[in-house]
Amino acid sequence: MHGFSLNPRWTDWTGKRVWIVGASSGIGAELARAMLARGARVAVSARRADALVSVIDGHVQGVAMPMDACVPHDWVATQEALCKQWDAVDMVVFCAAEYRPLRPWQINADEARRTIETNLSSVYYGLAAVLPAMMSRRAGSVVLLASVAGYLGLPNATIYGPTKAGMINLAELLYAELHPHGLGVYLVNPGFVKTRLTARNDFTMPALQTPEAAAAAILSGLARGRFEIAFPSRFTRSMRLLSMLPYGLRLTLLQRLMKTS
Repeated sequence: MHGFSLNPRWTDWTGKRVWIVGASSGIGAELARAMLARGARVAVSARRADALVSVIDGHVQGVAMPMDACVPHDWVATQEALCKQWDAVDMVVFCAAEYRPLRPWQINADEARRTIETNLSSVYYGLAAVLPAMMSRRAGSVVLLASVAGYLGLPNATIYGPTKAGMINLAELLYAELHPHGLGVYLVNPGFVKTRLTARNDFTMPALQTPEAAAAAILSGLARGRFEIAFPSRFTRSMRLLSMLPYGLRLTLLQRLMKTS
């Protein structure tokens, strides 16, 4: 540990072994590119093999490992393959996500199952695959990409929001349980980022950031050893404050927000 950091500080990426799941586009893809540029060895995983090859773009330090994050066996098989190639994995970044703007009366079972499986269940499948080796080594870090949508019940996030709230809760208990064993746990809570998922929104997204800016913010937070890496700061702080209001006031404000969105 360093100073007042809650986690190890990642300042030198040279030779570090990072596995990013959900790296075919958006934040995951840009984070992979940024880490490769800093000398890390990066494995990128998602279902679209062609997109993964484009992300690593001939980097000798990059490796494409196609898999389906919703299939537990894929996690185990890919983890084993990486450990054979690298000996160990230093950091696993959970970026796989599904989102479709929905109001409560638009819920359907297939949409709910697919979103929960991708956003939350897949994280458990991944943890089951990677934590035993990390615990044995007493070394390694996990990064969970959640969202400020997990702070409180926002419009259009009927399924997505609760999955991200679950990830926030999970990250907190993981830190409490794993930190004493020498492992790092990092929670990433972005605001709106311009990706193929947010392109589905039909409303103006405040403080919209590019995936490149998001990747830079994550790297900055990792360099400081932060537990929560939330950005952009002004927007995420306002959302956090809103989540702390008494329910009488908070729910009134949320109802007004629903009417305007």
